[in-house]
Amino acid sequence: MRPKTLLTGLLALAAVQILSLPAAAQMGRRFPSEKKIVTDPVTGTPLTFLTSTPAGDSKIYPTHPQWTADGQWVIFRSNRVRGQAMAVNEQTGDLVQVTETGYVGALCIAQKSMRLFFLRPANHTSPDAYPRPPRPGEPRGERPPPQPMQVVAVDLARLFADSAANKLQPAASYETVFGTISPDLGQGGELALDANEDYVYFRLTKEAAAKLLPPDTKIADTFGPRNMGAGPSGVGKFNLATGEASPVVAVPFQVGHVQSNPWKAGEIVFCWETGGKSPQRTWTVMADGTGLRKLYPEAPYDWVTHEAVISPDEVAIAIMGHRKVGTDDAWGPSGSRLHATGLAIINLRNDHFYLAGQTKSGSGLWHVHGSPDGRWAVGDDFARSLYLIDRRTNEMMLLTAGHKDTAADHIHPTFHPDGTRIQIQSAMLSEDNRSMNICIVPVPKDWLARTYSENVHPSKSDGGKP
Repeated sequence: MRPKTLLTGLLALAAVQILSLPAAAQMGRRFPSEKKIVTDPVTGTPLTFLTSTPAGDSKIYPTHPQWTADGQWVIFRSNRVRGQAMAVNEQTGDLVQVTETGYVGALCIAQKSMRLFFLRPANHTSPDAYPRPPRPGEPRGERPPPQPMQVVAVDLARLFADSAANKLQPAASYETVFGTISPDLGQGGELALDANEDYVYFRLTKEAAAKLLPPDTKIADTFGPRNMGAGPSGVGKFNLATGEASPVVAVPFQVGHVQSNPWKAGEIVFCWETGGKSPQRTWTVMADGTGLRKLYPEAPYDWVTHEAVISPDEVAIAIMGHRKVGTDDAWGPSGSRLHATGLAIINLRNDHFYLAGQTKSGSGLWHVHGSPDGRWAVGDDFARSLYLIDRRTNEMMLLTAGHKDTAADHIHPTFHPDGTRIQIQSAMLSEDNRSMNICIVPVPKDWLARTYSENVHPSKSDGGKP
């Protein structure tokens, strides 16, 4: 099937996790700016809150880009219109709704074109497309049967222009539907866009993966107390030009956090997902199915988590140091500071590995990221504090704190592509101590102005010389 643009309007009847949407939930709808600057009471860092009301905001996961290709808009999830994605202009604070018929799982922002990619059920106009989740105390029902998933892209440039001019068209006029991933092959939830924007990657179903593995393959059982991690699973790809979906690789464990390398076409990073420590967390493979390997081969005492591609050649990971020495439970003898822990960076080309930094106490760095130019690394901890590391000098500073460990989620730092600022999600402004907002944290001006006696680039594979 060749891509086609929908020609008729779609009723906004279904959104993620609810039965229906109000008629006013129109793609391109604008909301008043909420932008405000707040001084961090601990560090003095000026924090730019792009949203500041309790509307249930959450950022895209750090495995994926956060800004549009022009660097001006941040796309995020929100309950302003429940189940839809929003965009906020970093300079003006303009808020614009960018989906109308809901989405499933990851939001993928293209970095070459002004487009937003996502999955949605093929029957997205049905009231049953997005089943309502159980209310607190309500027993969970049976999981709905797998559904065919459409691969969709929104033309953000046209949408933003028409929204600003108050000349909005029906949602379908901004959408391209590239085709459908069969429930026999793919599962909703995981989606990544290739650097060339010609493929998207998704997670294979158990049944599809089982057919690809050799008959004598030992299938992994669940690992840890959350009863996750059992296989098989794998990664598939969808050709945006032809609409063809096909397998990339099958593995004997549960796949999670499927991400692409935004700078190198055909390179995929994923994890063995257990909800915590896994026997071997990080993996990489090429889109043609070759080169499957462990990214960071870990020992039983390593608790590795939250891998993110941060530059053309590098992946950041957290090696946790949050448990008492001697702890050995359902997660195994892992996560203590008896062994090396911290924010680690691995070179995909030569497997060079080093620890960029670690907090002296507490949980240690947990969600990690870095600037594509190789200057900075960043990580949060269990207390929702954010630490910045100068990769050339190994100096580390507390950049911002006070984002409330009661928040609905962690702060999940992600660098802007130009390396000057970091996006987080924060409950600092929330009266209920849970609701989160989208916040931009700058790299301090004196750090940006630093010069070095040697122009050493930490990400280079030849010892650092540019």
